[in-house]
Amino acid sequence: MTATPKRVRLTPDARREQLLDLGVRMLATRTLDELSVDALAEEAGISRGLLFHYFKNKQDFHRAVVQRAAEDLLARTKPDMSQDPTSRLQLSLASYVDYVEANHQAYISLVRGAAGSDEALLEIFDRTRAAMTARITDNLEVFGAQDTPTVRLMARGWSALAEEAVLGWAADPQLSKKELLRVLTATLPAVLTAG
Repeated sequence: MTATPKRVRLTPDARREQLLDLGVRMLATRTLDELSVDALAEEAGISRGLLFHYFKNKQDFHRAVVQRAAEDLLARTKPDMSQDPTSRLQLSLASYVDYVEANHQAYISLVRGAAGSDEALLEIFDRTRAAMTARITDNLEVFGAQDTPTVRLMARGWSALAEEAVLGWAADPQLSKKELLRVLTATLPAVLTAG
């Protein structure tokens, strides 16, 4: 006779965190639309109804998972301020590429969610891109750029360029990761100082 594993009773906050972490892990291999409440409840070993104790509805759950994925992305790509500016940029970009590779569907859900009609997902995307762009605009002097509206606009544009380049590369890597990082690193100062 085999013993059934004993369920561990979690606090409400701990259970909610567990469900979000599990949702992000599942999102790494499926789209947001494919992230079903039933699959998550089964994976977590809880009832579907219990999931709705922590989230109002499926849309609320999806938004919370995308928010958690965005927070994870920002944490993993945080620049190491002890490095020189070029190394800091290269390491942060390498972490970004690694994140997109390991969490491709989650990242696409974050990016593509902004293209949908869900205002909350658009807001998460905008905040995430703004935070990543601020890492550039808060340190413009290391790139030889002045803080002007044009430079801020170009920094945001470079973030979009990097995002599309990495997504395109992840879908069809026709150049090495090292070459991708070299090109992205070289283009940032050129874009910021072009105007």
